Amino acid sequence: MYYHPMDFRGNIGPKKKTSYILDFKEGDVNGNGFIDCVYLIGDKPYGDESPFRDNIRLKIVDGKTNLITIIKLKENAGYNPTLFLGDFSGDKVDDILISIDSGGSGGYAFYYIYSFLRNKPKIIFDFENFNKDYLYEVNYKDDYKVEVISKSTNTKYILDITYKGESYLSEIYYENGKLKEPIKGWINPLGGLYPIDYQRDGTYELYALQRIAGRYNADGLGYVQTSLKWNGQTFVDFFQTVGVYGEEFE
Repeated sequence: MYYHPMDFRGNIGPKKKTSYILDFKEGDVNGNGFIDCVYLIGDKPYGDESPFRDNIRLKIVDGKTNLITIIKLKENAGYNPTLFLGDFSGDKVDDILISIDSGGSGGYAFYYIYSFLRNKPKIIFDFENFNKDYLYEVNYKDDYKVEVISKSTNTKYILDITYKGESYLSEIYYENGKLKEPIKGWINPLGGLYPIDYQRDGTYELYALQRIAGRYNADGLGYVQTSLKWNGQTFVDFFQTVGVYGEEFE
C-alpha cells in the first residue's frame, strides 16, 4: 500500500511518530449533493518499515464548506486499514465502512460503518456488537461429525470431518467412530466483512465471515457465513450458511 506523509516537520529520530494517509475515497457522505473527501489517517514511528499503524482516525472534508471533521476510532491500531463508501441504509447517501486487520492469529478484524448524514457521525455497524450478538456452540459428535449451533439464528449445522484423515481422527475417535472424550471447538470473532449489493438496487448488504476452529485455532473446520441487511435501525441477518473445506480427490 502507498503511504503519503502528511507532515515530516519536527519528526526526527525513530521514536518520533508521523501521520500518514492510509486510504482515501471521495463521495457525498453528508447528503448535501457535493463530493466530500474521506481519509483514514494513522501514525507510525518515523523510519519504521513495519505495516502496523496506530492512532487511526477518520477525517472528512466537506466538499461544499471545507469543514474538517476528525472521528477517533475505539479500536484504532492494526494492519491494512481501508475505506469503502456506499449506501448501506437506503437513503441514497454514502456511508463509510472502515476495515482494520488485527494481525492476531485468529484472523479477526475491526469493522465500523459510519453514517455522516448532515455532518452528524453515527455508528451504524460496530464489530464488537456483532460479536456479542452472534454466539455459537461447536461440539464434536460421534461418527466423525461436528455440530455447530448458531444461537442467534436458532440453527444447527452438521459438519462431516472424515476428510481430516486417519491420523487426525484416530486421536479423538475409537475405531467404531465413538468419541474418546467430549471435545468443544469455537467460532472466532468477525474476520471478514464485505459489502455486496445482493438486490442490485444501489443499497449494499453485508457478507460476514467467522472462522470455525476445532481443537485448536489452526484446526480450521470452515466458516460461518452470515448475510446482513439494514432494517431501518440496525443490521439483521437474512441468510446464514456454513462453508466447509473441500477434499482433494484423484
